[in-house]
Amino acid sequence: MYLVDGLQYANWSPKIFRQMREGGVDAVHVTIAYHENFRETVLNIEQWNRWFEQYPDLIFHGEWAADIDKARETGRTAIFFGFQNPSPIEDDIGLVEVLHKLGARFMQLSYNNQSLLATGCYEAEDPGITRMGRQVIKEMNRVGMVIDMSHSADRSTIEAAEISERPIAITHANLHAWQPALRNKRDDVVRAVTQNGGMMGFSLYPHHLKGKGDCTVESFCEMIAQAAEQFGVDHFGIGSDLCQDQPDSVVEWMRVGRWSKEIDYGEGSASAPGFPPMPAWFEDNRHFGNITQGLRRVGFDDAEVAGLMGGNWYRFFADSFGSQTRPVDAP
Repeated sequence: MYLVDGLQYANWSPKIFRQMREGGVDAVHVTIAYHENFRETVLNIEQWNRWFEQYPDLIFHGEWAADIDKARETGRTAIFFGFQNPSPIEDDIGLVEVLHKLGARFMQLSYNNQSLLATGCYEAEDPGITRMGRQVIKEMNRVGMVIDMSHSADRSTIEAAEISERPIAITHANLHAWQPALRNKRDDVVRAVTQNGGMMGFSLYPHHLKGKGDCTVESFCEMIAQAAEQFGVDHFGIGSDLCQDQPDSVVEWMRVGRWSKEIDYGEGSASAPGFPPMPAWFEDNRHFGNITQGLRRVGFDDAEVAGLMGGNWYRFFADSFGSQTRPVDAP
């Protein structure tokens, strides 16, 4: 069974890399940019290159679905790069291809706010995908970079799913019907993504959970069962949004970047703007087994569990990362 996490933004360290191995995690999509411009993103790639050099027995740079097999064969974790904001391409569509060649495989079209491409989920109005957004979607389709709409508003997400010639993703969110939150997705949004072959990863970030840090694994897995019944089990996986060991100051960077002088508390409490406590059953990469067991308890069979824990992401990676001018599984 593959074990693939659709998104993490941990405070990376040898400890976390070892915990990935202890937890049997084959691949992780990691955030390497929130608000960084192109040059700053390249510096983050340089940092990852140093980690790959320093810890080659634990991690390596993943670029293709076949690298997940390589990870299993060598007892390591494949690290796939992604952005939570289109800021790395600045206002230059040519940087989409450049960044894909540097290993980027996912890019959100917006992060909470309006971007040059699409509307974020915190905006009062959502005019949808912009003129540049349509062109960037076309270019991302061409080179093999996944359109991620995790922090985008409803109309923008639905339009992205319709405009894109390749399936898109919501890498980390939950059902709005289960836990109302700006970041969680309403049924029409999930339907638009999944009916076009897309993927959605379920998030363990407490503000997206029913009961936040007190959410039970049973409740979380029951939500997954509800989604699978409504939209089909093959379209879902885990996108934990694990922010392990990050200082609370990082929340301010995530939400504010350089666009505001004020603190944006997001969906957390204004009196506690830092990271909320994780559920006791999912505190780090060693705890994926608790989700596996929970999925079985709510009625998923072995094949369905295997798909939800990584097999569905593997298939999506294989179909998504290659350019449209060569075989999609080209290593």
